[in-house]
Amino acid sequence: MSNIKDQVESFSSKAEDIVDKIGQPLKPYIPAIGRFLIVATFLEDALRISTQWSDQVSYMQDYRHFPRGLSHLFLGLNVLVMLVGSGCVIAKRYQDYAVYGLLGVVVAQALGYGLIFDLSFFLRNLSVIGGLVMVLSDSMAKQRRMFAALPQLSESNRRTYLQLAGRILLIFLFIGSAFHGEWSVIRIVTSLLGLTACVMVAVGFKAKWSAMFLVLFLSVFNVIINNFWSVSHNHFKRDFLKYDFFQTLSIVGGFLLLVNMGPGGYSIDEKKKEF
Repeated sequence: MSNIKDQVESFSSKAEDIVDKIGQPLKPYIPAIGRFLIVATFLEDALRISTQWSDQVSYMQDYRHFPRGLSHLFLGLNVLVMLVGSGCVIAKRYQDYAVYGLLGVVVAQALGYGLIFDLSFFLRNLSVIGGLVMVLSDSMAKQRRMFAALPQLSESNRRTYLQLAGRILLIFLFIGSAFHGEWSVIRIVTSLLGLTACVMVAVGFKAKWSAMFLVLFLSVFNVIINNFWSVSHNHFKRDFLKYDFFQTLSIVGGFLLLVNMGPGGYSIDEKKKEF
């Protein structure tokens, strides 16, 4: 039994070395790519509301029964916060405030559009929130390096908790997708592989490599399933597919930040280093 364990660990170590060598040229760019992808869904949403302003206002007034002035204010504030918050995250400026603002948008839209009890929407947005939490954790890491001489115990603990929360929240999209749709042998195999990777991410065991697997898996899944570009502009499904596509991109961005930062203190990977 121990011989098999040693062989698995040896193979895993070699695989990690190979992935490190292949990914080394991209490593400096991973945080920037991750942050951009995380806010992609907010940028697309801001553009969609702006270009479909009259339709959005009509929906809020006719179906959600918003008063005329309030519907304009609600949509306008959403667009403004999404654009400014996304810009700050990409530029790494005032990231804490940007994340809080974008989290507020997620909650406001869930309530405003009446989607808070939609399970698919709920799970997807938990994963988007997980990506934003990873941004918040990353910004704390930068602050810690800037003020390294000051006491950092409480700040370090906050970052560790945020990394744990971010890891767990990120996997909800896949959990929701795995049990939705028609079953087949290929679907069962891919779902089991994906769920195994999700569990490994959640507990922080080989978290970087599990996250990288999910980045690749979700990227392929996104292009094949959420291919909004193949749907007619007048078809009602186009906006839904586009929304799902950019939300999945945001979650991929969260996993990229996890690959870059690591799982944090509350993980099996970190605990193993102590022994």
